[in-house]
Order: sequence, then structure tokens, then C-alpha cells
Amino acid sequence: MIRIIMHGCNGRMGQVISRLVEEDSQTTIVAGVDPFDNGKNGYPVFTNIDQCTVEGDVVVDFSNAKAIDGLLDYCIAKNLPVVLCTTGLSEEQLKRVEEASTKIAVLRSANMSLGINLLMDLVKKAAKVLADEGFDMEIVEKHHRHKLDAPSGTAIALADAINEEFDGAYQYDFDRTGKRQERDEKEIGFSAVRGGSIVGEHDVLFAGMDEVITLSHTAYSRDIFGKGALAAAKFLYNKKAGRYTMAEVISQKG
Repeated sequence: MIRIIMHGCNGRMGQVISRLVEEDSQTTIVAGVDPFDNGKNGYPVFTNIDQCTVEGDVVVDFSNAKAIDGLLDYCIAKNLPVVLCTTGLSEEQLKRVEEASTKIAVLRSANMSLGINLLMDLVKKAAKVLADEGFDMEIVEKHHRHKLDAPSGTAIALADAINEEFDGAYQYDFDRTGKRQERDEKEIGFSAVRGGSIVGEHDVLFAGMDEVITLSHTAYSRDIFGKGALAAAKFLYNKKAGRYTMAEVISQKG
């Protein structure tokens, strides 16, 4: 039985994972961390990761960017693998994640779903063919009104996947407000929509002179992210220090 410490246990995703673990015979949540606790969880909840005295095998994180520095320090001190799902990290924090991966096993993904990770592979292949034909690339993403970061971590990850095929030649345009100029040929534009209860939608548009190709992913339930996070936790169990990806989790499942 893999013992999970759920960091951000009372957030939306923390509660989804708590429910999914109850139905999973291979995992159990032994402790949660969250500044807000209603006392309804079937495991002890600590308001800060430093206060957690329960031993676990892996940490699953769905919290917020402000809590990541303390989380990494804790995992390094306890030699605990961590599935890092929080988005909106600063450049400095991303460097800290890389440094932490030299000491512990770290799997960080902007999106835990199988479909999104397959979409990343598809957009790479499409960009390799269409960019040379003069197609412009744009990413449109939609999320619920409570999401803090914009554009989403997944939208940026999709752009990064494209950019890998061109050695980072493309620049990202997050805001065209006030600009009166044509788009650059080496530009990927972003549009972010926030409203209602939209779980998550991502469209990658390849716009040519007389045709548009759109590759899309729509999430109808947060369960897809929770299931991916649990698969990642199982994959990371007993792994040596290093930086791991969802592509490796998917490859192992295949």
C-alpha cells in the first residue's frame, strides 16, 4: 500500500483525489496539508507541511505557488518523492524544482490527463509540418472563474512542446493590448478565458491562408486529473532522485 501525503487536501483537486483513493486498493492517504480544515477528512490534516509528523511514501501536491518552496524543503529533508501539480510557478521556483530533482524524485506536470499529454505529442507533429507552410499558431484556453494563473500552465506547456521542435525560435505573446502591428512570423499567441465552472478547454489553432486546423482537448470532469496524479504517485514510488514526466507514466501504462 502506497502511503500518500495530500498537499492541498481541501482544495477541489485534493478532494477529488481523496475520493478516488477511497476506491483504489493500491493507495491510501495517511495525512493531508491545508490551511483550511472542516474536519471531514478521514485522515489527519496539518495547516502547514512543516507540522506534518506522519510518515508517507510520496507527496501529491495540488496547492498554490506560495506553498511550493516549503513543500520542496520538506520533501528533501524527508527524502520523499513528490508529484508536483501546482501551476503558475515563477522562474525562480522552476529552478528550485530542478535543483530538488537532484536530491529526490520529482514529477512535475502542468496537466495530469492522458489526453493532454497525447495532445502535446500531436501538436509537435503538426507544427513540424505546418510551420514551414506559413501557418500561424495560436492557443486558446478556457477555465473556471476561480483559476488564478493566466494563461494556464497547460497552455504554456503546449507552446513549449511546439517550441522544442524549433529550438526555442518562437516568442510567446501573452497580451496584444495596445499593439498596432502585424504578428511576427515566429510568434505563438495566447488567449485566456475565465468564467463559470469550465473545467478546462485547450485549442491549438494552426491558421493558414485558406484553412485552419484546430487540435482540441476538453475536460468534462476533474477526475481525469486526479486519476493521472494517482498513476504518477504509483509510478514515482521508490524511484531514485531525478526529473520524471507524465510521458514516462503513460509509457509504463502502455
